[in-house]
Amino acid sequence: MTVTDAAGGPSGTDAIAPGRTVAVVGAGTMGQGIAQVALLAGHRVRLYDVAPGQAESGAGAILTRLERLVEKGRLEEEARGAAALRLTRTTEIAELADSALVIEAVVEDLAVKQELFRALEEVVADDCLLATNTSSLSVTAVAGALRRPGRFVGLHFFNPAPLLPLVEVVSGFATDEDAAARAHETAKAWGKTPVRCADTPGFIVNRIARPFYAEAFAVHEERGADPATIDAILRECGGFRMGPFELTDLIGQDVNEAVTRSVWESFFRSPKFAPSLAQRRLVESGRLGRKSGHGWYAYEDGAERPEPHTAPATEPPPHITVEGDLGPARALITLCRESGITVHEEDEDRGTRMLLPSGGQLVLADGQTSAEFRDVVYFDLALDYRSATRIALSASEVTGWETLRQSIGLFQALGKKVSVIGDVPGMIVARTVAMLVDAAADAVAKGVASPEDVDTAMRLGVNYPVGPVEWGHRLGRAWAHELLDELHARVPTGRYAPSLGLYRQSYVRMKGEQAS
Repeated sequence: MTVTDAAGGPSGTDAIAPGRTVAVVGAGTMGQGIAQVALLAGHRVRLYDVAPGQAESGAGAILTRLERLVEKGRLEEEARGAAALRLTRTTEIAELADSALVIEAVVEDLAVKQELFRALEEVVADDCLLATNTSSLSVTAVAGALRRPGRFVGLHFFNPAPLLPLVEVVSGFATDEDAAARAHETAKAWGKTPVRCADTPGFIVNRIARPFYAEAFAVHEERGADPATIDAILRECGGFRMGPFELTDLIGQDVNEAVTRSVWESFFRSPKFAPSLAQRRLVESGRLGRKSGHGWYAYEDGAERPEPHTAPATEPPPHITVEGDLGPARALITLCRESGITVHEEDEDRGTRMLLPSGGQLVLADGQTSAEFRDVVYFDLALDYRSATRIALSASEVTGWETLRQSIGLFQALGKKVSVIGDVPGMIVARTVAMLVDAAADAVAKGVASPEDVDTAMRLGVNYPVGPVEWGHRLGRAWAHELLDELHARVPTGRYAPSLGLYRQSYVRMKGEQAS
């Protein structure tokens, strides 16, 4: 049973009761979406905007969307009519006085937000929860202008708010635990999936997601592969829904680059978050993606999408010898046998690899390069080697042609398309996943969020096939740490240095495995 206070509001950490008023400040796209969510959760909603006509047009857009939901059978006409009666619009801040919750969705400008909340504090009751939907500013800094910052939280919805389930509930330095818990329960009551996090640059999603873009751009800058091939490998081998080049074209290169730059600056220009020069040049040239007609790809009428590099068909090797268990790629042993390739297995303490009839070796990406060895082809990590439809191979000038040819034929025999990329340490999927696992371990170690909330945020916020914490567990105790250690030795900028959180995590798992 929910206990309410004398005003009919929730007590302690309960969700704000549906009958109470929620105010949304800012009637743009995001404000409209948040208002719609609160409206359909049963609240009276006041949509406030100082721009002439903006609140009116925003409310009209919400009502139009509700009518479309009725037409699609997703909302009853009676419910639509009741929601329409609960929606009001205003340009007078005094009319927000009875609000139990005010959510701000205005321009990303610290001074503007601070001025707004100072004005709200003079109007609303002391028990009113104040929230910002900022995605790039410090929640602590916005609350710094308030007399009572303890009731201030971040409620970061993802666009479009009515459709996407994730909400990051951000506690600033001065946020009271009761306020954060109340915001969390309210978002949950609205049908969302809230996650708790501390006030850190990028919160959870925009902090941990940076390597997904950055490593793809780095491989491109290193001339390891073209955008179409990198996108295809991350989709068809890594299991990601979209590749980083096509995704940033959809988001907008200027928007994505601004977030990256903001996180980088907020972390005092840490090399872990360094922006891409190639993306900067794209923004400077006005190639912002779909909205401008050209980004990494062209979108003008008649423009053709470039095809990923795919190797021509070749014969597979009749047999291979496997030394070790291949670690995360052990499924390949079964797949090879199912395809008719004879597999000889040998125990090997020094590492794991496949020996080809050519005398060369086929090795899972480990952060080293083919140029360091006599005759080695590297193959990339896959989310699931059985279901993957494409595999990337990496070779150098010293790799024997017959070894490369047999490597291509082997994976083609398993039903995979093969993309041969340059001699890039860590390749594409492996290095991206290792960096995501490291970013997640670092965030957890620093108390940004729990492992469960990190994985939930990354699956729901950016549609990752697996949360990075779980991915790290699947890959083994020290896989990501060892790969990044090798990468750091070859690119000693600090970008690939394993975090202390990953280091501890790796050795805790190792000790646990030894004890069992």
